[in-house]
Order: sequence, then structure tokens, then C-alpha cells
Amino acid sequence: MEAVRKENPNLMKFTEKSGEVFVANEPVVKVTAADIEFLKQRVAATARKRVRLCAHPDSGHFLHEMMIVLGLGTYIRPHKHNAKVESFHIVEGMVDVVLFDETGTIQEVVQLGTFASGKNFFYRLSQPLYHTLILRSELLVLHETTNGPFRRDDTVFAPWSPEETDAAGIIKFAENLSKSVSGLV
Repeated sequence: MEAVRKENPNLMKFTEKSGEVFVANEPVVKVTAADIEFLKQRVAATARKRVRLCAHPDSGHFLHEMMIVLGLGTYIRPHKHNAKVESFHIVEGMVDVVLFDETGTIQEVVQLGTFASGKNFFYRLSQPLYHTLILRSELLVLHETTNGPFRRDDTVFAPWSPEETDAAGIIKFAENLSKSVSGLV
């Protein structure tokens, strides 16, 4: 990580927790264009096409704020959080947030883009609805806020959606979902 910082001294100080997760090490977190460019470069090297920079110090913190970069083709398995609120503010790119009922029927599609796009640029979900994302740009950069602490068991995956290890199922699911959403928006 020091080699990366030497190449670009404008990067904030952070710790790499995994190939996908970085945690800011500063008491005042300030994200620059250089930090976002670093994340955008890293996303291509990840198998799941996603990278995040956490502004919160650890998974037990009461408030989680993250700068997230997703690459086109990222599969976000439909899921819900029974006791959480989440919000997105779009920094770069476009995405459709798809909301489902318990059976997998699409209830709403929220089209998001940057402020300049004329689309919604902010979204907040305060109910435990199944949701997923369909990227509409090569890269998506968003600021996500949710309440902590993070516990993996708090995420409920939709039983009607393919697991992340089911490559063929994901392709079929994504194609069908894209067709269904296209007919709605």
C-alpha cells in the first residue's frame, strides 16, 4: 500500500482489509478525486467487480458510510435488512434500484444518476424490502449510508434469487430481470 501512496501522495490514509474493502485511518475523512480514481482502478482487479472505502472505523460502529465503486456486471443478490435503513447518493454513473415483494414480484424501479443527469440522485430505503441493483453505466460510484453494527446474519437473501456461486443462474436471472425492468421504465 505504501507503494501506491508514494505514487500518489494525495491519497488518504487507509488500511486494506481485503481486495474489496479499505478503511480510512484518519479522524477527519476527506475523499478526493484521487481516492475515487484509486478505487475505480482497483475494481477491475476484483472477482465480484466491487470495492468500498469505509469512512467508519470498524464493523461495530453505529453509523456506516462508504464510498462504493461497482463495475458493470456486478451481481448484487436481492436481499433485505430487517432492522436497517440505507441510502445512496450517486457520485458517478447510473443505476436502477429494483424493489421486490416477498415473492420476487417487482414493486418499484428507482432510476438513479448524478445530480446533472436529471434523474433521482438520492434514494433512501427504510423498510425491509428485497432490493438489488442493475448498473446502467460502466462504473457506478456511490456514497452509501446505513446503520450499524454490521452483522452478516442481518442480511436476508431472497430465496428466489441465485446464490453468488451460481454463475449460470445469475446470467439467467440478470437477463430476465433486465427484460422485466425494461418493460416497466
